[in-house]
Amino acid sequence: MTNLTQNLTDSVKKLGVTLAYGEKVELGKATILPVALVSYGYGGGESNEEGQENSSGGGGGGMAVPVGAYVDDEFGTSFRPNIITLLVVSIPLVWTVGHALPRLIKALKK
Repeated sequence: MTNLTQNLTDSVKKLGVTLAYGEKVELGKATILPVALVSYGYGGGESNEEGQENSSGGGGGGMAVPVGAYVDDEFGTSFRPNIITLLVVSIPLVWTVGHALPRLIKALKK
């Protein structure tokens, strides 16, 4: 099991940057480099109890959220955010502030 975990760790280290930054795309006179927020995890386990057969297992998963792209064009290089992703990510923040603000105001009035 240790060898499998070590192999997974080495593979993930190599993939990290290539997953976060996509391949350059030439579009007319502009060069676009997509950027994503990448998160992944994996785990494994092994059982060696007396009277039972050896058993082991593992699993993993990941996700990538496109946050924007670096664009190099005649106006220079700039980061252009993905507006839809920013809106989706901001929903929990707005909800939390909306629920906390009235309670904070009420506590400050006392």
